[in-house]
Order: sequence, then C-alpha cells, then structure tokens
Amino acid sequence: MAYDFKQFKVHTNDIKEWLKKELASIRTGRASVALLDGVKVNFYGSHTPLAQTASIVSEDARTLRINPYDKTQAKNIEKALVDANLGVSVVMNDAGIRVIFPELTAERREVLVKQAHKKLEEARISIRKERDEVWNDIQKQEKDGKISEDEKFRGKDEMQKIVDETQKQFEQMTQTKESEIKS
Repeated sequence: MAYDFKQFKVHTNDIKEWLKKELASIRTGRASVALLDGVKVNFYGSHTPLAQTASIVSEDARTLRINPYDKTQAKNIEKALVDANLGVSVVMNDAGIRVIFPELTAERREVLVKQAHKKLEEARISIRKERDEVWNDIQKQEKDGKISEDEKFRGKDEMQKIVDETQKQFEQMTQTKESEIKS
C-alpha cells in the first residue's frame, strides 16, 4: 500500500495560497485593494478587517477611495490606516477617505523586494516543516509494518517531487512580483 499524499498536497496548496495573498499585499506601482487587507479597524470595540467596515474602490492608479458603511466610524478607519504604517497619505473629507500612494523610489522598491523574499522564505520554511512531518509519518508506517522499505523510499521520492514542484511555483510567483515592483 503506497503512502497517501492527499493531505500533504492540501497543505502545500494552503501554503501556496498564503504566499499568493502575502505577495498581493506588497505594493507595486499601482494602488490595489489587496494592499489594505491587513488593516484592522476598531469597529465598535472589536478589531474588524477594513473590507468589512467600508467599501473600497480604486479611483486611479495611485488612489483608493474608502466609503465607510457607518459614517461615524470614519475617524476609526482613518486611525487604522495611519497606524498600519503603509507609507501612504490618508485624506478624509465629506465623501469618504482617500488613500494616496506615493511614487515608489528606488530605495523603497528594494525594501519591497526584500519583503517579497522574506515571504518566500517563510513559505519555504512552512513547506519544509510539512515535508518533515510527512517523512516522519512514512518512517513510522514502515516501522509499524504498514508499508515496505521500497514503498518508503518511493514515498520519499514522490514527496520530494511535490516539494520541488511547489518550490518552483513559489520562486516563479516571487520573481513575477519582483519584476512588478521593479517596473
């Protein structure tokens, strides 16, 4: 009986989705709604994601407009945006809140590239941790007599192929983001 990698593949896909989300939250030359995903607003005493407290639309390449569902919470939203330290200008008026993204400097682009590589490394660490857990499980099953020694090594090879393919996808995602940042 060969080892079942179904759960391992689910975990690798979860890590891939996490990395995709994290890379999307790193700012490139354009203003993106995804950049505000990590912002939490003190909304009636609980920390709520910004997207649940207001509508967010892109006005142009460098500006987002935030229209609070409850106008009385505009100050809290403004405070959350300032506290998030995104390197943006926040302007509040009667129509809502405008978030203006400045042009990226060469220095800031390098910082963002480093941030992308840091996220890549976190994803690599997570995938290695999952790989180690699966390998320990395969060894345990062989020790318990559930799989043969040959199946153990076939399982190890199959597991490594999955890890290598996932790592390649991680690299490609990060390189794409890096080229977006630098352009």
